[in-house]
Amino acid sequence: MPVVKVVELVKDFGGFRALKGVSFEVEEGEIFGLIGPNGAGKTTTFRILVGLLTPTSGKVEVLGRSPGDFELKKLVSYLPEDAGTYRNLTGYEFLRLVAELHYGRGGEAEEALELGLRIAGLGERIHEKMKTYSKGMKRRVQVARALMVKPRLAILDEPTVGLDVLHAREVRETVRSFAREHGTTVLLSSHNMLEVEDLCTRVAMIHEGRILREGYVRDLLQEYGARNLEEVFVQLVGAGGAG
Repeated sequence: MPVVKVVELVKDFGGFRALKGVSFEVEEGEIFGLIGPNGAGKTTTFRILVGLLTPTSGKVEVLGRSPGDFELKKLVSYLPEDAGTYRNLTGYEFLRLVAELHYGRGGEAEEALELGLRIAGLGERIHEKMKTYSKGMKRRVQVARALMVKPRLAILDEPTVGLDVLHAREVRETVRSFAREHGTTVLLSSHNMLEVEDLCTRVAMIHEGRILREGYVRDLLQEYGARNLEEVFVQLVGAGGAG
């Protein structure tokens, strides 16, 4: 059974149709990328998957349940693109708060906190208030927050936004190794197709609320005779999505 199943998903905002029959599946244990330009419908799709938005029509299942199901709250972790931080908490205090809210006080919370500190990788600065952090530092703390509770499914919306090249690379490697070590399924979005090419097993390319193609990265590159996914996307948009 797929971890995520989306069938003919439609979402209207007044007279604007943001999603126009989106369909894709994510299998257990894979890192799947929903990639496309800003405004393509990635964030809207993710918000529906975690129950923050109600679809206009279509079918959505996450771990065999409907989005927003109470049981999903401890199984799915969501990192929004615009996730903020508590300015007057230190990174350490914030991660401890997340661990204790998820597990209560005790050994599991301490283990999660230790994992979160390792993922954030901020050294002694983790004990400084987050209002002093750069955008990239805040993002690393938020990535740590999303992964430290060892979700069955991690939904990461633009996880490397705001990070420089080196730190973005570190986050990608963290996601890859975390998924491998803990068996976590990862669904991530990005407008930077080159960035996720070596991270994702499969991808779905979305443009103006429609899925243009879904498939294994290596197969798409071969089929379109492309050097990278960006070239595949350009060909798909130029062909009106045909392929």
